[in-house]
Amino acid sequence: MRATLFGTGYVGLVTGACLAEVGHDVVCVDIDAAKIEGLRRGVVPIYEPGLEALVKSNQQAGRLRFSTDAGEGIAHGEVLFIAVGTPPDEDGSADLRHVLAVAHSIGQHLDAPKVIVDKSTVPVGTGDRVHAAIDAALRERGVQCTFEVVSNPEFLKEGDAVKDCMRPDRIVIGTDSVHAIEVMKRLYAPFNRNHERLVVMDMRSAELTKYAANAMLATKISFMNEMANIAERVGADIEMVRQGIGSDPRIGYAFIYPGAGYGGSCFPKDVQALERTARQHGYQARILDAVERVNEAQKAHLYELVSRHFGGALQGKCFAVWGLAFKPNTDDMRQASSCTLLDLLWKAGASVRAYDPEAMDEARRVFGERDDLVLCPSAEDALNGADALIVVTEWKAFWNPRLPDLAARLRAKVVFDGRNIYDPSEVEAAGLAYYGIGRGRSVVRP
Repeated sequence: MRATLFGTGYVGLVTGACLAEVGHDVVCVDIDAAKIEGLRRGVVPIYEPGLEALVKSNQQAGRLRFSTDAGEGIAHGEVLFIAVGTPPDEDGSADLRHVLAVAHSIGQHLDAPKVIVDKSTVPVGTGDRVHAAIDAALRERGVQCTFEVVSNPEFLKEGDAVKDCMRPDRIVIGTDSVHAIEVMKRLYAPFNRNHERLVVMDMRSAELTKYAANAMLATKISFMNEMANIAERVGADIEMVRQGIGSDPRIGYAFIYPGAGYGGSCFPKDVQALERTARQHGYQARILDAVERVNEAQKAHLYELVSRHFGGALQGKCFAVWGLAFKPNTDDMRQASSCTLLDLLWKAGASVRAYDPEAMDEARRVFGERDDLVLCPSAEDALNGADALIVVTEWKAFWNPRLPDLAARLRAKVVFDGRNIYDPSEVEAAGLAYYGIGRGRSVVRP
């Protein structure tokens, strides 16, 4: 089949490359001419394991092309995907300007029946607005052309996006059109051979499904961080608690890891957008509001542990920071806990030596040049002249440091473990003070 994707971010580029990989003829359209030119030369603008090889191989095979010409993309595709960003607006609601701009562009060029697919994460009711925008543009042209709008939300995890796309848990299709369902079944047939993955529902239910999924996962994270904060105060070890509750199959182990708070392009934005949608319909989503507030507070918790250890005297201190991306296997720093931590350290008069396996270029873009930040070529180099080590992102490369070397190099001999990847007893046996998240080693007394 012929598919066109509008947007070459995480969702559009991964989806386009994976559709090409299973044999479809794909065109990806973006208004960013520099990005499109880079993609034509095989330069993938984001780090995602396996994506660069997929893009290059399918370009060489002629199944994947890139263009800035919306008309070309619309003429090419039987199925037109809208996969542009929906950043938070000033009030936290989803900004649909890019989505509706693509819809208007489709209406300006449409001259044959098409299926238009909302792949972006959008509030409930957006499908109707997309339909109305296309219809209005067609009326302006005086053209009558049939088309159908489908909600097909993505469920891609950054760092595992290619795998998630090639082997999806489920493929949610939101439409009441029998024809559109058949088109989507044909499109996704190569991903659906092992067992039935298609979950068909109405469009508004599909739109809410995406938000509900992310809100549920974010809730589990904030709940576990709340339990970790209680554990610190009562002298319990949250890692033992995690194993105790995770063994219950009704709860499970996924997304119950305490840490420095969630970030990225999805959870913060989607929890806010769903809460604002509820408010617009006269409902106060108290749990969502609490999830958001707990997470924002948790992002400052590592700093609180650091400040407590040093008695608030951070002026002139230097900290090695391992991990800047919001999670491993990505270079994405949007809403990352590292940004909150570094900002608080700088305000307290401290300096930072930081390293991340993939996010160094992004860090330079985010932070710019400043005297109190050194972006280091390796984790070991970040330790030079540091008083303490703070681990923010749980990259595998950070899991097994030489603890005696840390003890010899860190002037204050202390490790702050924001993801609980170290055994406190082993760290302390090496002569280092240890602070984790909810480990009972840093008991807070009222």
